[in-house]
Amino acid sequence: MTGIVVVSHSRPLARAAVDLVVGLVPGLSVPLEVAAGVPEVRGWGLGTDAIEITRAIERADDGQGVLVLADLGSGVMSAETALELLDPGLAARVRLSPAALVEGLVAAYAVAGTGGDLEAVALQAEQAATAKTLRADAT
Repeated sequence: MTGIVVVSHSRPLARAAVDLVVGLVPGLSVPLEVAAGVPEVRGWGLGTDAIEITRAIERADDGQGVLVLADLGSGVMSAETALELLDPGLAARVRLSPAALVEGLVAAYAVAGTGGDLEAVALQAEQAATAKTLRADAT
């Protein structure tokens, strides 16, 4: 099954996004990992960590590929660094998505959970905000 990794500068934000998607699309079992925040003396601070992203990708992969969704551009940059640290075979099965985090995560989770391959999961994540964009543009 296609795995998903949520990259966020904020651990609470990432956890809330995961809770939202699991609540909106119940009953699916998708390899879903969070790589969010940076460790500090007292909990987690804001930021992203390429090593943590690498580990999350490795946990989410079962051989079918992994889609990575990030909250901000610098999260994508950290994910790019993570790809350089991965085994080349695994890195070839990873897609970094330009999708909006929440909309993309909901769509990706639903498609992955119903057996969609990496290409289908990535496409639906990227197209997920279209309805919102069209609605907002109409007002």
